[in-house]
Amino acid sequence: MSLIAGSFSECFVVGVGDVLVTNNIFAEVATYSLGSCLGITLHDPVGRIGGLLHVMLPDSSIDPAKARKSPSRFVDTGVPLLFRMAYQLGAEKSRIALKVIGGASVGDLEDFFRIGEKNYEALKRILDRAGVLIRAEQVGGDVSRTIFLSVATGILRVKTPGREDLML
Repeated sequence: MSLIAGSFSECFVVGVGDVLVTNNIFAEVATYSLGSCLGITLHDPVGRIGGLLHVMLPDSSIDPAKARKSPSRFVDTGVPLLFRMAYQLGAEKSRIALKVIGGASVGDLEDFFRIGEKNYEALKRILDRAGVLIRAEQVGGDVSRTIFLSVATGILRVKTPGREDLML
């Protein structure tokens, strides 16, 4: 979990089950190999704040101890954390553009448990209750994705193996 401020150009990598929010306009925030996990990005163009949450599972009730130690692993605890961190840097809810990538079924067990689908459903429930809309998304399917968020512009680049990059 990181809040990063600064004035240098850098790419910050968010690991599985982690979150990062920054007001460094020279930064790019990335996460790799989103399968059933969701990459949830947040951008406030006025506050020039960007954030990325890489969640693994929908519901923290399956392991409350892990959720207390690492809330960013779960949709239900990670999403509120992402917003709180952005608010700490001056983001305002009315200006936030949210984009969501991932939620795929890339393996037999993931298909059986429908983890990607459940992650997305949990996210939608939280956002609906909070009155937050998703600006852009690429979810589902059977491929992994890697994403890069430009804090300066809010542009999200989605890399999918064997396909041309998508800009959202």
